[in-house]
Amino acid sequence: MKKQVVDVSHAQGQHWVGDGFPVRSLFSYGEGDAVSPFLLLDYAGPFMFGPSMHRRGVGAHPHRGFETVTIVYDGEVSHSDSTGKGGTIGPGDVQWMTAASGIFHEEYHSDGFTKSGGPFRMVQLWVNLPAKHKMSKPGYQAIGSASIPVAELPDGAGSLRVIAGDFGGTRGAARTFSPLNVWDAQMKAGHAATFTVPEGHTAMVVVLGGRVTIDGQAATEAEVLRLSREGDSFTVMADGDAKLLILTGKPLGEPVVGYGPFVMNTDAEIRQAIEDVNAGRFLTPANTVDEPTGAA
Repeated sequence: MKKQVVDVSHAQGQHWVGDGFPVRSLFSYGEGDAVSPFLLLDYAGPFMFGPSMHRRGVGAHPHRGFETVTIVYDGEVSHSDSTGKGGTIGPGDVQWMTAASGIFHEEYHSDGFTKSGGPFRMVQLWVNLPAKHKMSKPGYQAIGSASIPVAELPDGAGSLRVIAGDFGGTRGAARTFSPLNVWDAQMKAGHAATFTVPEGHTAMVVVLGGRVTIDGQAATEAEVLRLSREGDSFTVMADGDAKLLILTGKPLGEPVVGYGPFVMNTDAEIRQAIEDVNAGRFLTPANTVDEPTGAA
C-alpha cells in the first residue's frame, strides 16, 4: 500500500541564529505528534559569506531532552561542548549530538571558512529522545562523509547516503535511541524512485533543492511533504535534479513539552531543566543511562 501526501508545508521567512546561521524553519514540534520522533528542522542557507576576521556563529547555550543532527553541504562548522567533545565538520560531514540530561555547546564557522568566506549551506535536525532516555549521559558522534554508506537508486535515478537507519540492507552510520531513518538523497531529472519504509512510521520528504512530485503533489526548495503513516512505500518523481532529506521514524507516542532549548515530557521537567542550568549542573553530567544501540 502506498503512502499518501497529507501535507505540504514551507518556511515562513528566514531568521538568523546568532550571526552565522541564516535559517528557515521547515517544521517544528509545535505540530505535535504529527512529526514524532522528529522535533524541528532548520535549513541554513544557501548563503554567500564574505571573508572576515570575526568568527560568526552562536555562543554557548544549553540543551536537554533530545539530539541535534547537523549536516553540512557547503562551508565548515566548528563545535565544542561542556563534555569536552567537538570538532570541525565540512561538506558531507555529520555531527550527531545527544544533549540528553544536559549539555552546553557552541557552534561557529571554522577559522578557515571565516577567513576565506564562500557558499554556506547546512541543516540542523532535532530528534526527540524517548522519555526513558531523556536523562541519558550526553554524547557526540562525529560522522565523516567517508564513513557514510552510499546506495545507488534503481535505474540510474540517483544515489542516497544512509546517515541513520537502513536502506535496502545498507545500514546507516549513526547510532540512534529509537527506530528512524535519515537518508540524504540526490535524484536526477526525469527519474522516479520508490522508497520502502516501515508501516506506521512518520515519513517526511524535505526538498533542499529542485522540484519533486509525490502522490500528485509537487514541492520545491525549502518545502516538506509529510506522508500518511498508513502504507509502506512512496514514489518520488524528480521533475528536475533534486536534493532531498528523507526522514522516517516510529512515533514515540509520548507528551512533548518544549521551552526554548529544552524538550521534555512535563512542565515539571522543564522547570527542573531551568533550575539545573541556573545551578550549573549541566556542566558536569553524571547520568548513565544506556547508550544508543543503532535501532532502525
